[in-house]
Amino acid sequence: MDLKQIVFLGSKEIGYDTFNYLIQNSNQLKCEIVAVLTNNRSLNTDNKKSIHDLATSNHIPVLSNPDELLDLKSYDYLISVQYHKILKQKHIDTAQELAINLHMAPLPEYRGCNQFSFAIIDEIQEFGTTLHVLDAGIDSGDILFESRFPVESNETVVSLYKKTLEQSIQLFEQKISNILNGNYTRTPQKQLHTLRAHNFHLRDEIHQIKQIDPNWSEEKIDRYVRATYFPPFPPPFFVKNGKKIELSLDWRNQIKS
Repeated sequence: MDLKQIVFLGSKEIGYDTFNYLIQNSNQLKCEIVAVLTNNRSLNTDNKKSIHDLATSNHIPVLSNPDELLDLKSYDYLISVQYHKILKQKHIDTAQELAINLHMAPLPEYRGCNQFSFAIIDEIQEFGTTLHVLDAGIDSGDILFESRFPVESNETVVSLYKKTLEQSIQLFEQKISNILNGNYTRTPQKQLHTLRAHNFHLRDEIHQIKQIDPNWSEEKIDRYVRATYFPPFPPPFFVKNGKKIELSLDWRNQIKS
């Protein structure tokens, strides 16, 4: 039986962990990773996991840009996990069987960026993670598999990210074999629009929701701080007497001082 040939696109810890899973389980999955695209970005500054280094140590070619996909010989699956660029249809079409993406949010509720922050602001009671078909849109392809879990009332963006990271790894490890074997059902997201909210957020929107109005209710301030305080990224803030005051989860004492 021929091995399924995979091109892997990814970054951050979730990209490293899923990439490593494919390498460690290639015999069981009957697959071979033939190339990698990554920006080698990590959110974990204390224990950086390098997709680039993992690829080179396993003698897997690392491509420099998506256009190099056009020069590859025929391959079966393109798997994207937190890849930082939006692919054009010509890049996606280089996969002979299927191109998929792991999106760390429920769909179609939270397409785009900063999904953890907006989920807390929206006071949702359920979040999730999704494996879906990769198309030329942004997180708009058919849903293949998903996992959902409850959101606590005091959830922070950090705690929600960590929960979603764990659930995303589990979903990938549980369902990637199904995908490689063609054992899945495609659910177009438009079929879910009457049952679920459908939102899209741009990356730059995070800057707008980080500015706190000290005249807001205590509940609203707390919700926006919990939604946007994520070290080492710039924290939420308010402006007092023309001075920018950065806030932490201990914002109550900061606003009083």
